[in-house]
Amino acid sequence: MRAVLQVASRASVEVEGVVVGKIDGPGLVVLLGVTHTDTPALAAKLAAKVWRLRMLTGEKSCEDLDAPLLVISQFTLYGDVRKGRRPGWSGAAPGAVSEPLYEQFMAELRALGARVESGQFGAMMDVSLVNSGPYTLIVDTDDLPS
Repeated sequence: MRAVLQVASRASVEVEGVVVGKIDGPGLVVLLGVTHTDTPALAAKLAAKVWRLRMLTGEKSCEDLDAPLLVISQFTLYGDVRKGRRPGWSGAAPGAVSEPLYEQFMAELRALGARVESGQFGAMMDVSLVNSGPYTLIVDTDDLPS
């Protein structure tokens, strides 16, 4: 799994002009990509890392501040641009694999006590956010200790 984390003072996601998820920060916007080898255990591990990562003001975590998270599925995080001018998407897991893991990731966050808002899986979404700092990190489960 791969997550792009952005500290936001506020953020929202719309589908067809309707707000489906919104945080009135400070909090995190999490763009989440899933690949073929991801598992529920990795979703749990990533959720714990994101929840406890000290990247908010004063080196605090979402856990420390009870800060909200807006989680948005984004298969393009596994785009491959090594050849040609058109990205390849073979690294991204298909919806039948990635949607349950996206839902599992959010369920794990909620089980830890997080307030989680979300986008709509598979939809064309318009994401608005005010990136504070700006502060953005990429967290990949391949880089986390076993």
